[in-house]
Amino acid sequence: MNSLLDELLKLTKEPKIAYFSMEIGIQNDIPTYSGGLGVLAGDTIKSGADLKLPMIAVTLISKKGYFRQELDRKGKQIVHPVFWDPSMYMALLPTKITVQIEGRDVALQVWQYNVKSLTGGSVPIFFLDTDVEGNTPEDREITSYLYGGDLAYRLKQEIVLGIGGVRMLHELGFEIKKYHMNEGHSSLLTIELLNMYKRPIEDVWDEKLVWDVDKVKDLCVFTTHTPVEAGHDKFPYDLVEMIMGEQIPLNVLKELGGRNHLNMTLLGLNLSEYINGVAKKHSEVSRNMFPGYEINAITNGVHSYTWTCESFKKIYDKYLPGWANEPELFVRIGRIPDEEIWDAHIEAKKNLFNYIKGETGVEFNINTLTIGFARRATAYKRADLLFSDIDRLERIGDEKLQIVYAGKAHPKDETGKKLIEKIFSIKERLNDKIKMVYLNNYDMDIALKLVSGVDVWLNTPLRPREASGTSGMKAAHNGVLNFSVLDGWWIEGHIEGFTGWSIGPNPTEEILDDTMDTRDADDLYKKLEYVIIPIFYTNRHLWVRMMQNAIGKNAYYFNSHRMMRRYVTEAYIR
Repeated sequence: MNSLLDELLKLTKEPKIAYFSMEIGIQNDIPTYSGGLGVLAGDTIKSGADLKLPMIAVTLISKKGYFRQELDRKGKQIVHPVFWDPSMYMALLPTKITVQIEGRDVALQVWQYNVKSLTGGSVPIFFLDTDVEGNTPEDREITSYLYGGDLAYRLKQEIVLGIGGVRMLHELGFEIKKYHMNEGHSSLLTIELLNMYKRPIEDVWDEKLVWDVDKVKDLCVFTTHTPVEAGHDKFPYDLVEMIMGEQIPLNVLKELGGRNHLNMTLLGLNLSEYINGVAKKHSEVSRNMFPGYEINAITNGVHSYTWTCESFKKIYDKYLPGWANEPELFVRIGRIPDEEIWDAHIEAKKNLFNYIKGETGVEFNINTLTIGFARRATAYKRADLLFSDIDRLERIGDEKLQIVYAGKAHPKDETGKKLIEKIFSIKERLNDKIKMVYLNNYDMDIALKLVSGVDVWLNTPLRPREASGTSGMKAAHNGVLNFSVLDGWWIEGHIEGFTGWSIGPNPTEEILDDTMDTRDADDLYKKLEYVIIPIFYTNRHLWVRMMQNAIGKNAYYFNSHRMMRRYVTEAYIR
């Protein structure tokens, strides 16, 4: 324990950037993530360590995880808790603090996990935990489930993350230069900062001036991740008063967080000097959702080393030494002979197919064009667009296509769960002509197998609902070609027939539109039949050249090292 405290003492000697996220995905067996937001947070922290940035991170321990997905024969999703032991991976610190919930003191303890880089950099993550002796049984469960429970449970979690997180960092002795809120879940940290930097009441002529909004804004950075209304947490004020009490006067809170309910995104926007979306298009859409706010664009990236499969790591090490910490070297992809790129791809493909056979018993053909689709099962991602005209798909893909699906539906998303069942029923119908599997319990390990082992990565969201879409960036790191609706990052990464292919018209929408299915499906089928399938089967040279373009143009830019350098220069050192 003394060595741990000595390490903490060293950490507190210089000001830090504090990165707050409800979920963080660092590795597969630490199940404190549900999907893209958490995995992005993990990639952000890994790049912070690689680049030796003065960062720390704060999140919740989620001792029972998000959930383990079991799918029955018909695709019905069965939800199981994930029990894991934090002491196997991280150290419990002796420090404790309290937050007020429903008028009582709730104690928080904290676990420390260090993300260490081969460069010598390190970023500690502090996992907040209410499973503390002396807390009520109900309070001990607050940090058990990621995105579990009802609105009251979520608000309690956000009090722990935001208010508790700031208090814990203060108690540990950190000086924080910037607080970076990764989505609105941690926005209550601004309330704690308002109270920390409150002016003495006798020094101001107007009660509202007690709250030093400008000081707090100067400390805060806010990243919004979703153009979907349901993705912005909102709490009725009667619930806020009951659970949180009056941390600041209600009239002040309403000015900052919304008149009708506490909108956590609005709270973060009003108390942050720097605000950004996660792609150029997403920032444009966000400015329409929240008029009057300056919302910048820092397009997401992925951690290159984490999301490159072993066979590609080998050829990158051979021909592009240093690539892992300098992804700009991907621009020199032309150094790698075509046959070595193809051989690395076939090795990744075999690895995926062996996994598929072991899990499902289905044997895929290594020479057949394989399409992958894996993401959260929810309506706007349109996992079933590929099946808009099943007869047409059968005709196009008969013995020429294999399809791999994966993805969880949120336990309360009935439409998403029905979508999985629909895909299972289609899988049975296509069985004779097009092999298809739906992999169980999608996680980080399965994701790497998929984004490296398929030939084409399919993405079909309803525009403009895809904020960024990092899975396609991961695919590009492994030379897998994207076939995607022009939304999120793909608007910036797409060069038709060069880095991959688009689906549907150019992205001109600034508001949500539900009338795209027919035209998008028609374009998908035409390109699949007349462009993608012919190139794959008759022009290997062009296919490999496009794989090189995906690496040299997309992986080169859409990585978290580039993203973090932009956060440093545009958000952190303002």
